Amino acid sequence: MRLFRPGGLALALALVAGITVAGGAAAAETKTVSYRGYEVTVPANWPVIDLATDPTACVRLDQAAVYLGRSTAQSTCPAHIVGRSSGLLLEPLTTVQPSSDGLLRRAITDAGVLATAYYAPGAEHAASDVLATGKVVSKTPSARVAQPAAVTPSVVATGNFAGNAFDTCGAPAQSTMDAWRPTYQGVGIYISGGLRACAQPNLTADWVSTNASKGWQFLLVDVGYQAPCTTYKSRMSSVPATALTQGRNAAINAVAAAQALGFTQRSAIYSDIEAYTSTAACKASVLAYLSGWTQELNSRGYVGGAYVGAASGGADLNSAYTSTAYTRPDNIWFAHWGSAVGTSRFINSAYWTNHQRVHQFAGDVSETNGGVQMSIDRNYVNLTAPPPPVTSFSVSGGVAAATLRWTKPANTTLGQIMVRSAVGSTPPPLATSGTSVYNGSASLFTQTGLSNSASYAYRVWVKDSKGKIGPGVDVRLVGSKATIGASAASIMYTGAVTLSTAVSRLDGVKLAGVPVVLYSKAKTASKWSTVGSFTSNASGVVSTAQKPAVSTSYMWGYNGAAGVLGTRSAAALIQVHPALSAYLTPGAIKLGASTLLYGYLNPPHAGTTAYLQRRSGTTWVAVTTGKLTSNGKYAFSIKPTARGTYTYRVVWLADADHQGTQTASKVLTVS
Repeated sequence: MRLFRPGGLALALALVAGITVAGGAAAAETKTVSYRGYEVTVPANWPVIDLATDPTACVRLDQAAVYLGRSTAQSTCPAHIVGRSSGLLLEPLTTVQPSSDGLLRRAITDAGVLATAYYAPGAEHAASDVLATGKVVSKTPSARVAQPAAVTPSVVATGNFAGNAFDTCGAPAQSTMDAWRPTYQGVGIYISGGLRACAQPNLTADWVSTNASKGWQFLLVDVGYQAPCTTYKSRMSSVPATALTQGRNAAINAVAAAQALGFTQRSAIYSDIEAYTSTAACKASVLAYLSGWTQELNSRGYVGGAYVGAASGGADLNSAYTSTAYTRPDNIWFAHWGSAVGTSRFINSAYWTNHQRVHQFAGDVSETNGGVQMSIDRNYVNLTAPPPPVTSFSVSGGVAAATLRWTKPANTTLGQIMVRSAVGSTPPPLATSGTSVYNGSASLFTQTGLSNSASYAYRVWVKDSKGKIGPGVDVRLVGSKATIGASAASIMYTGAVTLSTAVSRLDGVKLAGVPVVLYSKAKTASKWSTVGSFTSNASGVVSTAQKPAVSTSYMWGYNGAAGVLGTRSAAALIQVHPALSAYLTPGAIKLGASTLLYGYLNPPHAGTTAYLQRRSGTTWVAVTTGKLTSNGKYAFSIKPTARGTYTYRVVWLADADHQGTQTASKVLTVS
């Protein structure tokens, strides 16, 4: 239980009920309602309706009341009501149900009661305060509380359907659905939204699957934010950018509600925008809201629909049909009573012509079929579903390339397959976003020119010959990276260098046990050649010792796999310098005598020049030069002209293949 300040509970109840509180008198304006050993305090003016004694009563969420029990009998609801008041539903607890828009639920397990406080926008805290007054006075727990059954969405709403449909506030009882066929083949149902005004005891996944198996088509309706120029309490923002976000969020909730009922991708969901007196500002908000709604539904593989009054929302959508500033709904469901079926003077006959229309041509009429009477709105439906998606969408990575494969849907007259990509892990949400990769009719495409060490996300859509676009299917290509390390940047000829790499995916996963290739090219070469293929260890590491004969660049490469893009490391240049020996014989001579400084360059580099240098202070000065013989030998005869100590060395300058080198210093003493 929550704790309240004195008078706080009465104030909360008064706010829920819309009562004006005067002093302390509000405390007397409450009453206690009991149901199955559970008591709760509610405003005194809330009527209490027992569905056990009145099973056809309409559970109206737009009126304040307390409803006891649960009835799945055919209710006597109006055809179409929108709005939300505050009240309470107390029913047997059989299945755990989460809270949702405008519905705050509490499972009272000790009494076996599910308490649902419905509330108007902005009154959630007050509704919570009402539930906080509840207490169990007699324990009668439910025998078994079931978790909601997992639902695999499989029903498309609607499929290909041209015919009559009705909509009514609450999903009809199964006996009514059976009685009303075959006069009607389609039914409109209110699946979500904070202004959904009727409780939906019949609207379950089982109800949907049962009626789908009997051939019924469904029109799904979300009743959420209304135009800012109306008097509804729940209105979209007058700032178009905010309204667009509100439309997106409404679509997210609507998809969740649709999936919980078993409606899969390709289903159309209609945002119910009630009639309004349009102004430029109001129109901008409505169009922005429906743009966000449609974009979000499309990104999730659903069809964006709008239910509108023809003279208000219909006229505004019509005027912006060709505007690129908005995303227009895929389908339009317009209310124009008395107009010729399928038409309205407010909506251009050239717009929404690709089986995209529902016309509500009569409303709030009483009709009897199969002996069952209901208050309904009448509609004519002319709709087709978008094509199914591709299957078996996969990607295999190469180096700077990716091969995409898919299986085209059967029984679809194909317009084209559209593939688009985005850098990173999030695919482009819409067929107009991201980067175009492929448009055609094939089942395979190889994309080239991909960046090294980057990840890509792809989405593929099917467009049929009528131009309708089905749900997108995603695949991700994770980038990889390879490091390169060398034990030395310069080695002597015949020496070895240890080259190493660590390969990993960009998401941090080590690429263990995969083939990693070492490539090389001489410093003077233009093409890389394969040194060998090695298998990475459990940490994704490979190392190998190499003995390059000439200065050589090395690079590691991982060539990719299913779902992983290949990569190349940076190049590392390993300089190779020849071995250059030096012998001074003898190392001490008398003035006037000579000595020989000779040695060998390996590899020989016959005919190239060796330079004899002598130290003079801190610098070396040239003495003479000589050519190397076929075996790389040089020899210099040295005859100083004065006594003293002399230091010599021999230098060989670099060529295209090898780094330059020099001998150790040799000291000659002349006495």
